[in-house]
Amino acid sequence: MKNHHYQTNVTWTGNTGEGTKDYRAYERCHEITIDGKQPIAGSSDPNFRGDGSKHSPEDLLVAAVSSCHMLWYLHLCTTANIVVTAYADNAEGVMLENKSGSGCFTLILLRPVITITDQAMIDRANELHKEANKMCFIANSCNFPILHEPRYQIATAENMAL
Repeated sequence: MKNHHYQTNVTWTGNTGEGTKDYRAYERCHEITIDGKQPIAGSSDPNFRGDGSKHSPEDLLVAAVSSCHMLWYLHLCTTANIVVTAYADNAEGVMLENKSGSGCFTLILLRPVITITDQAMIDRANELHKEANKMCFIANSCNFPILHEPRYQIATAENMAL
């Protein structure tokens, strides 16, 4: 077994002059920085007084699951001799908010559109989503279902992504 460590810095940037004097006195804006990488402008979801033009923690969780799944899926396709020429996911997370204000995700649905070169490989390509879900570090850290509704296209001269 091998440990991997990840360090991020989150800095609140939403002090409008009075700090957290009251619930409406401050913005939920913050900046996420990781050494050597572009900063990410964050905020809470607009439903929780956040700035909708910035990434929320909920957005980032869904994106983390989607991108981890994609990276494992592409790797597994490579080892299964399935040539993928394009992959785009329209993922959706569902979060339940409790009366107390707490909440939790109840599921994430991945809806990738995947372009492959061989129609005969669609069944095998579809099976690999289960394996990718088992391998994904982020999915393995979640306590809710991650579902998959992939769609496939066959690569043509018009849709080849190089």
